[in-house]
Amino acid sequence: MRTVGELIQGKAFYTANSDQSVYEIARYMAEKDIGAVPILQDNRLVGIFSERDIIKRVIVAGKDVRTTSIKEVMTTELVVAQSTEEVTQVLEKMQKNRCRHMPVVIGDRLAGFLSLRDLLSADLEEKDAQVQQLNTYVYYSP
Repeated sequence: MRTVGELIQGKAFYTANSDQSVYEIARYMAEKDIGAVPILQDNRLVGIFSERDIIKRVIVAGKDVRTTSIKEVMTTELVVAQSTEEVTQVLEKMQKNRCRHMPVVIGDRLAGFLSLRDLLSADLEEKDAQVQQLNTYVYYSP
């Protein structure tokens, strides 16, 4: 079983600062074509801001994107994955907590950021490899 630590190796991810406005971060997310971004303060993970947050906590709440600080509307109750957790464990955690993005930490340091798509792709690759092994065993064993 692969760990999420293996998945994040060499995978770039984007972050934003907690002193930025909603507008700045939404624009950044659009430029980078990402659905969520970890928010850092003094290089520590303090929140996540997602497309859902924009809709629920900004637009529907009637807040001004240019004057609203990200601190006011980011998700601060964080669910994180340790780098040593297996992909399937993290998928279960995401399903249980109804989240589509997962910060990966090593100790207390943000080491990566994975989407549900990243994890499902890794899980599918692993299952495909298992099917190939079983096919080889069934069809080519003496």
